[in-house]
Amino acid sequence: MESGAPIEDLDALEREGLAAVGSAGTIEALEQVRVEFLGRKEGRVSGLLRGMGALAPEERPKVGAAANRVKERLLSAVEAREAVLGQTDETVAEPEDLTLPQRNRWVGGRHPVTQVVDDLIAIFRTLGFTLARGPEAETEWYNFEALNTPLDHPAADEQDTLYLKGGNLLRSHTSPVQVRTLEREELPIRILAPGMVYRRDSYDATHTPAFMQLEGLAVDEGISFVDLKATLAEFARRFWGSGTRVRFRPSFFPFTEPSAEVDVKRVYRTEDGEEAETDWIEIMGAGMVDPAVLDACGIDSERYTGFAFGMGPGRIALLRYGIPDLRLFFENDVRFLEQFVRS
Repeated sequence: MESGAPIEDLDALEREGLAAVGSAGTIEALEQVRVEFLGRKEGRVSGLLRGMGALAPEERPKVGAAANRVKERLLSAVEAREAVLGQTDETVAEPEDLTLPQRNRWVGGRHPVTQVVDDLIAIFRTLGFTLARGPEAETEWYNFEALNTPLDHPAADEQDTLYLKGGNLLRSHTSPVQVRTLEREELPIRILAPGMVYRRDSYDATHTPAFMQLEGLAVDEGISFVDLKATLAEFARRFWGSGTRVRFRPSFFPFTEPSAEVDVKRVYRTEDGEEAETDWIEIMGAGMVDPAVLDACGIDSERYTGFAFGMGPGRIALLRYGIPDLRLFFENDVRFLEQFVRS
């Protein structure tokens, strides 16, 4: 210790020691700083105290008190830094995540049946069809009689529906829209009529008492069954692929004559990458508009002809997505429905 400046030396040593403690980045480095400044044998503070014998007797108490103060401040600084470094090391070694799991953002989407309806409409729009709407609560005239279905005919029983006060009923098909359009619009017409319909059907894998239906109608001079077949075959190829085959089977509907059930056979690829075909699957009913329907709408059936078809987009969705049960679409299970959300 230089004579005449012991306290100044201790103050300088304190500042240097505090700076060294603050810059120590690990527990090991901090221990080296502690030994360097506060070690009993070779510590720098102890080294200064060993020179106190050369001081005047009246200076020794002052220097001793200053040295104890420096030791206490350095020791407190070492302990505080050790606590910080110990906490940091523990966090790095074993991080503790106190946050909740991230919640996925809810993303809405169109129902799979609605998506199919949109796709069907888009295809028929390119074929010249426009949309037409009508009321869901209808009269017996529009729902049955105008469509060549007397109320006492067995075909009316097949479409038994829910009756309302005042003699109206919930429509059992969207064909009344066709009649209203024929009464209101000038010919030629080519329309699509989508909408909800209601029947006293059981609720099972292939039936629901309320469902979406899509019907089409084209009326003009010279329309033939060939036009119907060509239109539906083109639709099937655009919807399911160019290799889709279409078959027409004779059937009966009161408002079309002749009538047919329309089947498709689709081409798909197996897991091995090879092409294969499905069985024939029925997708809709169709036929040439019965002259009695045209006459009921005030149209000359000797001059004009037309064709009509109708399908259930819910069943089309079953075929598209390979779903075994129609009820899955309507149970509102988000886990099931979210797989059909389009980005």
